[in-house]
Amino acid sequence: MRPDRRSFLTLVARASAATVCLGGGYALLHERPVRRGGEGARLPDYRQGLDSPASAMAVSGAADPGSAVRRVVEAMGGMGRFVRPGERVLIKPNVGFDRPPSFGATTSPAVVLAVVRLCKEAGAREVMVADNPINNPLRCFAVSQIGTAVEQGGGTVMLPAASHMGPIAVAGEAIQTWEGLAGLLERADRLIGIPAVKDHNLAGLSATMKNWYGFLAGGRNSFHQKLDVVIADLAGAFVPTLVVVDGTRALVRNGPTGGRASDVVATEQIAAGTDQVALDAWAAELMGRRASDVPSIMEAERRGVGTSLWRTLNPVTT
Repeated sequence: MRPDRRSFLTLVARASAATVCLGGGYALLHERPVRRGGEGARLPDYRQGLDSPASAMAVSGAADPGSAVRRVVEAMGGMGRFVRPGERVLIKPNVGFDRPPSFGATTSPAVVLAVVRLCKEAGAREVMVADNPINNPLRCFAVSQIGTAVEQGGGTVMLPAASHMGPIAVAGEAIQTWEGLAGLLERADRLIGIPAVKDHNLAGLSATMKNWYGFLAGGRNSFHQKLDVVIADLAGAFVPTLVVVDGTRALVRNGPTGGRASDVVATEQIAAGTDQVALDAWAAELMGRRASDVPSIMEAERRGVGTSLWRTLNPVTT
């Protein structure tokens, strides 16, 4: 997918306006004072009120990513089972770095496009797509081509802004309260994750649970000494409506940033489900690794977030 120039210029204009409003650009969002205690926005169960199975899973081959996304979502009961007409949906892909899709450091724009379109078809009033990237947000959304994909699907890129920021109550072992995109999380009725499958030099794996890290703001590097605990904290705090895992290609080395196309393997798979631990175990196997070798998977399973034995969920294969 090549970026459309008109869409790209629209995204630039929005990003420029947001940067001016910030009075210091994206760096401010990473250097804000961090609230580590006290009150914060309580994250809801984004599946509340839905007739959706707590541990269903579907997997599909992804030679055509858009078709594969539709197949796995249909196998889960269709997007109408997860998104009701008039609801606001917040989608969280991995847009952390200003890398082109071929480097595997960000979610495939084709997968994002398919999920946005399914939400619109289900009658969503608003489809917001957000991340708080490590690199400049404008460049990340533009170079990854995710910004253009969102616009093509009828969604809205929500570049991080000071007005979105507030304390999020994580209530975990390593994090109690942390500054992040609380305003967007409070605005949303439904939350859908679209993580990429990739290597991580500290965590071992970046997929479903690690993806929530991108909702947090300043001082995130302080997590590095206990990253498996932090990832499990986030998995316990975020209860997504649905997760669609982008396994179209896996960054198997030099993650999470990548930098060489040779580090990427065309795995051509898409998985969907609601059990974050199971989805990460599936992602680990997709990369030729064992779930038991990924500390965050074992820690989240110990806490009862989900199961690493993903085959016991009897996933539908399409």
